[in-house]
Amino acid sequence: MSPAAPSHRRAAIIYNPLKVDKAKLRSSVATAEKAAGWDKSLWFETTAEEAGGGLAKKAAAEKVEVVLAAGGDGTVRAVAEGLRDTKVALALLPAGTGNLLARNLDLPLSDLDSSVQAAFTGEDRDIDLGLVEIERPDGATEQHAFVVMAGIGLDAKMVANTNPELKKRVGWLAYADAIARSLRDAKQLRISFRADDGAARTMRAHTVLVGNCGLLPGNVLLLPDASLDDGVLDIVALRPEGFFGWAQVWVKIVWENGVLRRSSVGRKMMGYTREIRTLRYLKASTFEVRLDRAEEFELDGDEFGVVVGFRTEVDAGALTVRVPAA
Repeated sequence: MSPAAPSHRRAAIIYNPLKVDKAKLRSSVATAEKAAGWDKSLWFETTAEEAGGGLAKKAAAEKVEVVLAAGGDGTVRAVAEGLRDTKVALALLPAGTGNLLARNLDLPLSDLDSSVQAAFTGEDRDIDLGLVEIERPDGATEQHAFVVMAGIGLDAKMVANTNPELKKRVGWLAYADAIARSLRDAKQLRISFRADDGAARTMRAHTVLVGNCGLLPGNVLLLPDASLDDGVLDIVALRPEGFFGWAQVWVKIVWENGVLRRSSVGRKMMGYTREIRTLRYLKASTFEVRLDRAEEFELDGDEFGVVVGFRTEVDAGALTVRVPAA
């Protein structure tokens, strides 16, 4: 259902100046807002100190109908956090390396004019947000939101080890270099965890990811059953041992999830494959983790320092996104 048409409609644009061509963006927005009969848009520029969350709250206070987030995954995550529970729609203008939420919403990744037009003429959809409280080694706690996933272990080390200059040149392929360097320190974590109201349990794993959706760059479907609006979070623990274990993980994620699952014949073939111990999947509305040592932590592909524990929960339907009209 398309948004109702008030007498004066206005958008806000929150953009990362390091990621976008400002002149091109302004031209595209001016054309779309004029064609749609909207008032002049408000413009906000992110900084190193203000990633977009505070700007999104300012935009919502100005009674805009939609906020266009132009930047990478960090900008999108921050703006989404600021728009939580406001019912002000978030429109995505992908300009980063991963563009994770846009991929999972099946939005165009490289057509600026189409993305801008959809912001002014599209439809609204409510999706879930992930909320996380992290604990630092000194006992300090922080609260954040995420739209795609939160992770510890090898995944977070990979993010921390990614060379920013290489990332600018080759995009998400820079993560391959980061994975190679992260595997040098691939000791398993000892984790105590609790899902929903279940009993506390322990396990060892290289990586634990809590996801709101599951598609990654390179068509890698890490969390095959995750959905943006199902009211639960999907969790996966990677627990390979040695080369054979990592090979099993690769086959499961790339071949089974990424290829077989996408066709009816492939899904029938999957019925003859057995689950592997190197991957453990869970679903939960809340998920709590305690670590035996401080570890790197990431949110939506951005490093967030080290933590000794965290607690995630789903905020069902807390974010409204603007998508192209059907």
